[in-house]
Amino acid sequence: MRSGIHPDNYRLVVFKDMSNEYSFLSRSAASSKETVKWEDGNEYPLIKVEVSHKSHPFYTGKAQFVDTAGRIDKFRQKYQKFDKKDANAPEEQTED
Repeated sequence: MRSGIHPDNYRLVVFKDMSNEYSFLSRSAASSKETVKWEDGNEYPLIKVEVSHKSHPFYTGKAQFVDTAGRIDKFRQKYQKFDKKDANAPEEQTED
């Protein structure tokens, strides 16, 4: 293996699962501008995650719907104009 490819600046950080407000302390080299006071009274960098081991369906055994940042609503608004049931379109009449 090549040497010198792994970061040297591992430090303690708090990861916060935004789907269920679960937080845990771990080591990471990821950077963050936010900090949070942990249970031991020290202040650590905060990294927010959408899914963790406490909310992922594989680990919990439960099916859970996660809509990150309203992506479904954004999609519906974007493609609403292509809906077949457009209120402004004239109705087609068929001859019998």
